[in-house]
Amino acid sequence: MHSLAAAILVTLAFAILARVLRGVSISGALAGALVCLLLYASAGPGAFVALVAVFVITWAGTKLGYRRKQRLGTAERREGRRASQVLANLSVATACAVLFAMTRGEAVFLLAMAAALCEATADTVSSELGQALSPRARLITTWQEVPAGTDGGISLAGTLAGAGAAVLISAVCTGVGLLSRNWIAPAIAVLSAILGMIADSFLGAWLERRGILNNDLVNLLGTLVAAGIPLLLS
Repeated sequence: MHSLAAAILVTLAFAILARVLRGVSISGALAGALVCLLLYASAGPGAFVALVAVFVITWAGTKLGYRRKQRLGTAERREGRRASQVLANLSVATACAVLFAMTRGEAVFLLAMAAALCEATADTVSSELGQALSPRARLITTWQEVPAGTDGGISLAGTLAGAGAAVLISAVCTGVGLLSRNWIAPAIAVLSAILGMIADSFLGAWLERRGILNNDLVNLLGTLVAAGIPLLLS
């Protein structure tokens, strides 16, 4: 009972703060509240801390170079991310947390959850910082030079920033006890996130540019790839 009350309280606080900071829209705050509640109830306070870290890092990445991204026409809306965007980035991690609870502690689901959170952060940061720092990008499928912000476009600055973000989230997950403190689990989470980020770029260049998938589905599939790698390795 006390655990449920704590989950509800931190969920409300998180949703209100995210909305006040304009990290999410009203619908995004509601979706974030659902994600937060399920993560906390399924995987404990450590999962909540990891979620806060994801929010803080992606929010900072979105705000960095905002005026430049406005000029490019790729800036995030001022009211924040919608529910569909929140769920696209976090639903896979949430599902892994729920599976962890349902299986009564199968650690591989925590690793998959951490990988999905790392990928969601890495993908957002790589896109946002790539646009803020690099005027041009390379299409991952053909290596053709394209304007920054093009679906499937990557840059060295953005890729390195994304990888760094994945390392930070993996470190947070390790610090709060979601991952074991040996190097293997954190490394798997980071490598899975980077592969998921690359898959996201391929899908963006291959299918999103053709209108077959939208950005939310591409982001969802990127986190699914990241979470799937630890599950396959197990």
